[in-house]
Amino acid sequence: MASSVPFVMLVLSSLIVAEAQLRLFNLRASNLPSSLFGTTDGYVKVSCGAAKLGKTSVSNDNPNPWWSEEFTHFMAQENDKLKLEVYDSDLIFDDLLGVCERAIALGVHEHNCYLEKGGILTYSYTLGNQTH
Repeated sequence: MASSVPFVMLVLSSLIVAEAQLRLFNLRASNLPSSLFGTTDGYVKVSCGAAKLGKTSVSNDNPNPWWSEEFTHFMAQENDKLKLEVYDSDLIFDDLLGVCERAIALGVHEHNCYLEKGGILTYSYTLGNQTH
């Protein structure tokens, strides 16, 4: 019976999915389009896989915002989908300016995303193994 313990441990360890810490930071946009109501009041909604990580503050009257918020997800997995949705905040209905989606990878990364309605979203993220 004792000889089967190493085999069971091997099987169980192969079922464990490696989790990592995702840190998203340095979100900024350039050349966001103006609306009928004037200059863009931009913000970004952030999710990773099924987890909603939150949203940035609204940057009023700024076509080139830089958001100071950082987002962390402790149970991210390599190849999870990072989704960033850029909106223009309005009184009645917030306009979706574009969506950036990317499968995350280990390491440090910076990406540019060209938004459907104009403008560019730039962001950085790190994905690394958790240390216990």
